[in-house]
Amino acid sequence: MTTELTPPASLTDLQKAIEERYESLSKRLRQVAQYVVDHPSNLAFGTVQVIAAEARVHPSTLVRFANAFGYSGFSEMQRLFQQKLLQESPSYTERIRIARESLGDPGSQSPHQLLGEFIQADSLTLQSLDQHIQPDDLDNAIDILAKAESVHIVGTRRSFVPATYFAYALRHIDRRAHLLDNVGGMYQEQAGTIGRQDAVLAISFRPYAKETDNSVRIALERQVPVIVITDSVLSPLASLGTVVFVLPDSEVHGFRSLTPALCLAQSLAIGLAYRLDKNRSMAENPA
Repeated sequence: MTTELTPPASLTDLQKAIEERYESLSKRLRQVAQYVVDHPSNLAFGTVQVIAAEARVHPSTLVRFANAFGYSGFSEMQRLFQQKLLQESPSYTERIRIARESLGDPGSQSPHQLLGEFIQADSLTLQSLDQHIQPDDLDNAIDILAKAESVHIVGTRRSFVPATYFAYALRHIDRRAHLLDNVGGMYQEQAGTIGRQDAVLAISFRPYAKETDNSVRIALERQVPVIVITDSVLSPLASLGTVVFVLPDSEVHGFRSLTPALCLAQSLAIGLAYRLDKNRSMAENPA
């Protein structure tokens, strides 16, 4: 006898259920789950055919996904996204879409129009960044960095830019910073230098790099705290970090912005500098 699933009654409950069951889903349903979590506004507006095309699955896969969580069909699940959108002002993703449409047909812009499009997208994304970052997470991350003897920073491909900046910034405030840059194909050997009194900062965006994942797992085996910067709660690193920052994403013609990650990296580095200066001042002038 099969037990009927009770479908989640709210979007928050659905997202929680997706996180809990993500690893047990089939490959295609995980693909839908990733899209559902990362593009909730698209779920509210789109037809099954349009959403399936954007998620790169067959329309029937969307129906199977809804059924897997107890809904009678896709429309029943979609209503959760519509209700949520009615309760809130348009998200930064929707505002970016409006901004893009107002600048003309993609491909027809002049370089200056394209610049304006990137500025609009980054500005709106940065406005939403504060909503994605919890003050306690910032404090906890800086605590980890302040206590570490050395900080090992890993990020590849698109993530390499903020990872490199963070290593640069830490060295300028006299902190030991080691960038795991895979020179000579030596990720494994570089990660092998992670000590038990150290910390790791890992940056990983889609498509998630195996090298970053492996480096984080080496750190965890040594019980080293890990700060994760990523782009989705379904990122393979999201469940592994001591502190996890899930950043908003902006995209213009398929090019994703690095601005939120750089802004967070700079905030962590300067916040650490202030913390270290305060600690030195207190040590030199005890109450």
